[in-house]
Amino acid sequence: MKENVSTPIYSLTPFSLLDYPDKMACILWFAGCNMRCLYCYNPEIVQGKGTLSFEETTSFLLSRKNLLDAVVFSGGECMIHKNFVPFVTEIKKLGFLVKIDTNGSSPEVMQKLLFLHLVNYVALDFKAPKSKFEAVTKSDLYEPFEKTLDLILKAKIPFEVRTTYHSDLLTEEDLEAMVYFLETKNYVGNYYIQYFRNNVDTLGKLERSNNKIDCKKLSTPTIKIILRE
Repeated sequence: MKENVSTPIYSLTPFSLLDYPDKMACILWFAGCNMRCLYCYNPEIVQGKGTLSFEETTSFLLSRKNLLDAVVFSGGECMIHKNFVPFVTEIKKLGFLVKIDTNGSSPEVMQKLLFLHLVNYVALDFKAPKSKFEAVTKSDLYEPFEKTLDLILKAKIPFEVRTTYHSDLLTEEDLEAMVYFLETKNYVGNYYIQYFRNNVDTLGKLERSNNKIDCKKLSTPTIKIILRE
């Protein structure tokens, strides 16, 4: 995939209280992605081009010092962009906390970020079990995702795992398998399920999702399923 190096960021949300737990943050939406998830409701970001450069974004963040706590790097997929680590380094120097939203496809980049202590929080998308990963994401990036999960677990930084559920793509049995997989990795904590947003434009032409999941059935003594509407 060809990337726009000079303007990698599609847009910027200047203020959010929802995207970093208990912090005031802004969100940087990076253009482009190396997956094509059928349920994706940001096709304009995934398939679009960036409009903001690192320099323009840094200038904005300078004006928000002491007003915001954190910067959320999202997308698309933020970590596929050239010079991403140096950019995060500069943002960290400004005193902001850093949250990374990622599909886990770039373990080498994540390793660098963790080694340099540049990340404070990670939201890792668990797209599907291995058996369905390629069908859901139109990619062969399951192994990189697993490597990224292992790196984050080893680093012992705050993070969350989340899955978008569409009843045509995943079954409750799939979700049970995904919970079991996390247990084999010794993951402990919350596992967030996001229902597919019906009546929105998506990359795939999906029918309405039957958004009904038994959270109590899927939860285990060590992993609690939490729905995000």
